[in-house]
Amino acid sequence: NAQNTLRLIFTGDILLDRGVRQQIAHLGTDALFSPSIDSLLLKADKVVGNLECPATTVRQPQAKHFVFRAEPEWLPALRSHGFTHLCLANNHSIDQGRDGLMSTIAHIRQAGMTPFGAAENMDAASSPLLLSEYPRPVFLLSSLRLPLEHFAYLPDKPSISQESFDALLLRVNTLRRQEPGSYIIVTLHWGWEHSLTPLPQQRQEARALVQAGADCLIGHHTHTLQPSEIISGKPVFYSIGNFIF
Repeated sequence: NAQNTLRLIFTGDILLDRGVRQQIAHLGTDALFSPSIDSLLLKADKVVGNLECPATTVRQPQAKHFVFRAEPEWLPALRSHGFTHLCLANNHSIDQGRDGLMSTIAHIRQAGMTPFGAAENMDAASSPLLLSEYPRPVFLLSSLRLPLEHFAYLPDKPSISQESFDALLLRVNTLRRQEPGSYIIVTLHWGWEHSLTPLPQQRQEARALVQAGADCLIGHHTHTLQPSEIISGKPVFYSIGNFIF
C-alpha cells in the first residue's frame, strides 16, 4: 500500500570537480543527469547522496594529495533532479578547511537540501538524523571510518562525523532502545579504495552494527561496486560505487 511505503534512494559518491567541472563548463549541471536517472530519482520520497567535495567559495586547500572544491551555485541542480540529503561524513568535505566545511553546510541548506554527517562540532555531526516520520521513524547515522590526512581531531570545532567505532555502536544501540519501532540506516565511508571486496574488519564491524540495532548499512568510498550481504536479515551494502564522478 502506497501510504505505508517510503521510497528511499541512496547514491554513491558525487564529485563536482576535476573532469566533472569540465563537463559542467561545457554542458551545464543539468547534463550530469539523464531522463532515465531523473525518472528514478523524482519518484523517490528522499534521495541521499554522498557529496565528495566542499561546495564553497572558501579557498583554504589542505595539505593532502587530492584536494577538491565545487562551486556552490551548482548545488541547486542536485535539488532540482531529486536530491534531498547530502552526506558530508567523508574524507574530502574538509578539503577547504573548517571554514569551507561550514560554508558547504550553509550552501546545501540554501539549495533546499539537508546536509548531515558534519556540523559545528563532533557531537552534532555524529547525531542521528530523522529522515522520515512516516510510515515509521527512519533514522540515519553517518560515520567516516578513515583517518583524515593532516587534519587534527578537534571535536569542539567544526567536524565531520568520525567518532570511534565504539561510540558509533553506542549511538546505534541507544537509538534502538529509545526508538524500538524505528528503522535505522547507517551510512559508512570506509574500505580500501578501488578494491572489489570489503576488508575482514569491515565484515566484523558490519556484524557488530547489526547486533547493536542497525537495520541497513550503506557504504561508499572505494569508487567500486562491492558485494552486499544479508546479516541476521539486515542488508549490508559494503560499497555502492560512484554516482557522479
